[in-house]
Amino acid sequence: MQVLVAGGGGYIGSTLVPLFLERGHEVTVLDRFYFGNPFGKLPKELASRLHVVRADIRSFDPAILAGKEVVVDVSGISNDPSCELEPDLTKGVNLDGGQRLAKAAREAGVRRYVYSSSCSVYGHGEGLGLVETSNRHPVSLYARAKAGMEDYLFAANKQDPAFEVVALRLATVFGLSPRMRFDLAINVMTKNAYINRRIMVDGGGRQWRPFVHVRDVAEAFHLAARSEAKLVSGEVFNVGSTDNNVQILNLAFRVRDAIPGTEVVHAPTDPDLRDYNVSFEKIEKVLDYRTKVTIDDGIREVLQALKEGKLDPDDRRWYTLKQYLFLREAEKIHAELGLDGHLLS
Repeated sequence: MQVLVAGGGGYIGSTLVPLFLERGHEVTVLDRFYFGNPFGKLPKELASRLHVVRADIRSFDPAILAGKEVVVDVSGISNDPSCELEPDLTKGVNLDGGQRLAKAAREAGVRRYVYSSSCSVYGHGEGLGLVETSNRHPVSLYARAKAGMEDYLFAANKQDPAFEVVALRLATVFGLSPRMRFDLAINVMTKNAYINRRIMVDGGGRQWRPFVHVRDVAEAFHLAARSEAKLVSGEVFNVGSTDNNVQILNLAFRVRDAIPGTEVVHAPTDPDLRDYNVSFEKIEKVLDYRTKVTIDDGIREVLQALKEGKLDPDDRRWYTLKQYLFLREAEKIHAELGLDGHLLS
């Protein structure tokens, strides 16, 4: 397949893209690379089928979509604090930019459009085992943008059934990735336990979350991209595992048990309005999808990488909000001090 992956340099994309290349597909990555380009060490046989376009989804040249059969959209500003930092920018990228990409893909004759949505659209969930038809109650700007993109895409699918839209509502992702993130629950708890022997639990800890490993997410995108249209076109799938639905306090205890001497502390914060326990029965039945990596596997994986020095826990790039704050300050300094596009030279 000829595939374009928007946001291919991010946490999910940098795991997903090599998988698509290993399966024999030709991949074009569209990304700003705010966190660096993670593809410099790809084997030559994979790199030969990778094409990198450094551009913004709000302003890219639509010509890059020519001949593409599938678009996978994992782009956008991620996590709630980063989205709330500059709401107008978030709307411009996650919603307006996402709609621009989808419109351009449809006009270019792209057959399949796989969108990375989120289980966070359920927000304050109504009961346990939420399914794809359950009411959405997004409580953050990030989640509202995801819900808005779903609505836009499925309206386009109804107008033009040949534009095969699939939305994957991802559980909270965890595990190692070339563009690592230490602002996701399992990853950051494991890091904090290893470095500080202390885990801070926000929001009371009784709130439910589903979790899914980043490699399992990549497999789900590949499955959604290649499955028969009658199975996926116009459909939403929750992506994760029922066994990986846990309450945050329970998650903290599991990390504590993996790293002896760790203390679990409750932060004096208000209850977390995000509380959702999700069913993954649909994707299991329709697409025969099963996750392979457990929460405990993920804790051990991140812990081992830290012990072996494969990850620098102080690397700013692994913290989405820190990197955005750095880039915002850098942009301000460049605007104030730059001359003819330069600071020193």
